[in-house]
Amino acid sequence: MKKILYPGKEEWMQILERPENGGEDLDKVCKAVFDEVRRDGDEALRKYTWYFDRVKLERLEVTEEEFQEAESVVDAELKKAIRVAKGNIEEFHKVQIPGKCEYVNERGFRCWQEGRAIDRVGLYVPGGSAPLFSTVLMLAIPAKLAGCREIVICTPPGRDGRVNPAILWTARLCGVTRVFKVGGIQAIAALALGTESVGRVDKIFGPGNRFVMAAKQWVGRYGVAIDMPAGPSELMVVADESARPTFVAADLLSQAEHGPDSQVFLVTCNESLIDRVEEELDKQLDQIPRKAIAEVALRNSKYIVLRSREECVELVNCYAPEHLMLCVKDYLDWVPEIRNAGSVFLGHYSPESAGDYASGTNHTLPTNGYARAYSGVNMDAFMKKVTFQEIMPEGLAYLGKTIEIMADNEKLEAHGNAVRVRNLEFKI
Repeated sequence: MKKILYPGKEEWMQILERPENGGEDLDKVCKAVFDEVRRDGDEALRKYTWYFDRVKLERLEVTEEEFQEAESVVDAELKKAIRVAKGNIEEFHKVQIPGKCEYVNERGFRCWQEGRAIDRVGLYVPGGSAPLFSTVLMLAIPAKLAGCREIVICTPPGRDGRVNPAILWTARLCGVTRVFKVGGIQAIAALALGTESVGRVDKIFGPGNRFVMAAKQWVGRYGVAIDMPAGPSELMVVADESARPTFVAADLLSQAEHGPDSQVFLVTCNESLIDRVEEELDKQLDQIPRKAIAEVALRNSKYIVLRSREECVELVNCYAPEHLMLCVKDYLDWVPEIRNAGSVFLGHYSPESAGDYASGTNHTLPTNGYARAYSGVNMDAFMKKVTFQEIMPEGLAYLGKTIEIMADNEKLEAHGNAVRVRNLEFKI
């Protein structure tokens, strides 16, 4: 990790740059894959699954036999852990379910809003070198709580042509029974366009690598929504003299091991902390199986020493990290000042991995600076708000003149007439 001492604010944008994602090349690949999936359907999915994943498949959908096999293969201790996590995630998301809100005007009209589930949702679950069964919990639980009528999962197959058993077992636990062995750009294209096997959905959810992120940003061309742009993982740790270097190093590595395009930062006003964290980082790096992946990610990562707490807050809001850890003694005092972050972890005993798995918050979060405008996945993401209004004759009499004046001034006389004919009917 590169060490940067007391940079001026004019340098911040350059310092905080994300790793390049080859946007133009990705657009060309997305267009080619989407066009072929639209034209050839399942056959294109098989072709690209072989091309990208080196797996030849006849049947794309997971069978009941494969679900049953997963039931027998998944370790009992893991099942117990997943159930504990499921309980916390359910309880936190239940309290987010929106209720009805209503405005009543005593002059004769009322307006209200009610939540409705999105009918068809597609959940993308990363697989490959790190099959994220935890993402099944994060997406399927709120989808079920919202009442979505159709829920399907797409996830890349392993080299054996099968889906990781923990993903299948977790999907069944959450009540999802349709899982497809399709990953990457071709999975997002299938969910957006529909094929013989994979039905078209209304909204696509889930994190992924830069290819998946690029594909999700393409689906708006086909009238399909997405949760947010959620690409390579990122973490910013803000630490003071009370931070423990062992903890901080472990947290940095927990995100660096996600993938070579991940990015982590340590921000502090205590320059001596950097050397202690770096020493600990070297020790722990040698102990993790995904050392090679983490090392590449660390090359995109930085230690930044600033002059004041105020500068630290400003830098955080400028970067808008997916994950933010406040490893400082007065962390609650920082909370009101944090405007741009996907999920925030407070104090020395709130590791980011708790949010990834079991504390109850959702780990599908905006990356690449999108936390300035997007929230992480929550119950609202699986629902839409429908507004209703009921106007009585006396209410329309009260509103009528206002509506007519506004309509006439916008040169939309028919709008005004829709009020006039009613008020004449009731002789108001």
